[in-house]
Amino acid sequence: MMEDFTYHDEEEDSSLNDSYYYDYEHSICDKEAVRSFASAFLPVIYALALVVGLAGNALVVVVYTSRLRLRTLTDVCILNLAVSDLLLLFTLPFWAADAVHGWKLGSPACKLTSFLYSTNFSCGMLLLACISVDRYRAVAHNPMGRTGTRGQVKRQWLLVCVLLWAVASFLGLPELIFSTVKHSHDRMACTAVYPLHMARPAKAALELLEVTLGFLIPFLVMVVCYCWVGRALSQAAGVRRDRKWRTLRVLLAVVAVFLLTQLPYNVVKLCRAMDVIYILVTDCDVSKGLDHALQVTESLALTHACINPVLYAFIGSSFRGHVLKAAKHLGQRLKRQPRHVSEEPAVEISLNTRNQTQSQSGSDDRDTSTFTI
Repeated sequence: MMEDFTYHDEEEDSSLNDSYYYDYEHSICDKEAVRSFASAFLPVIYALALVVGLAGNALVVVVYTSRLRLRTLTDVCILNLAVSDLLLLFTLPFWAADAVHGWKLGSPACKLTSFLYSTNFSCGMLLLACISVDRYRAVAHNPMGRTGTRGQVKRQWLLVCVLLWAVASFLGLPELIFSTVKHSHDRMACTAVYPLHMARPAKAALELLEVTLGFLIPFLVMVVCYCWVGRALSQAAGVRRDRKWRTLRVLLAVVAVFLLTQLPYNVVKLCRAMDVIYILVTDCDVSKGLDHALQVTESLALTHACINPVLYAFIGSSFRGHVLKAAKHLGQRLKRQPRHVSEEPAVEISLNTRNQTQSQSGSDDRDTSTFTI
């Protein structure tokens, strides 16, 4: 979340919501340098993330809604992931303006923007875990990816998505309730202000809950599921060895990118939670360093919204084929020289345990994996 929580003495009226001045051993820790760094660093990073992320995720939404059928739960999750990432990215201009000029839009906009940011950040992590579970289920238990009639399967998909969004909304609910605009050192700030008697336990509990549900559990689920998928793939017959390892590298890349982008941010969040509980940080320079670390690692974590389309959509040959077809049609229209273009069939490696004949079936109802080369 876009927040600046620190601990103040309980006699202080500002509670845990002001990060630019600290009271350490009866001396003021001026954090103007932290604010100056944020005003220069965050707008640049947010602008880059917005441009790159909007292009990739918007393309995913357009292709899935206009050209591709949602054949598996993974497809549904990828579409929801793109929507979630878009909603997250739409909040970045507001936070960039807040970093430079302070919050100018009032309390309702502050609450809504904070809620959207927190909810969609958490939802993205949960959807990634759901994708890994569905891929494992398709490989190990149900190669066709179905557990009933088409209508029953769609209802199951809807239930899963509603549940994931509900959990993410629950994690974002404190932002909707407690976020407000307050005057802080010659500027207005959008921040969460907790009642004084619950500020410390509430902040610590929320930090730990976000680390657990938004990082630790999704990461463990991804590692376990993709290990099982990788083992099943390595033992599959009828697939060339080089193609097996190419697909395994895709799985490793998915886990590695998640770890590299999310681990630093969650380590910093964990440190902040421990500081809230035990008041570990008592030095001004250390506190400033922690604030700088939060700004940098949170920006790194946001880059996952830009990388998701590459990892979860463009690596699928079916998706790539539809993008190329759309590009060819657009090029023909621009040149005003329509002509028939022969299309080469995509070569896919389905991550399931069906026999080779079934895997090569040309049926339109065939379920294909996201991780196809």
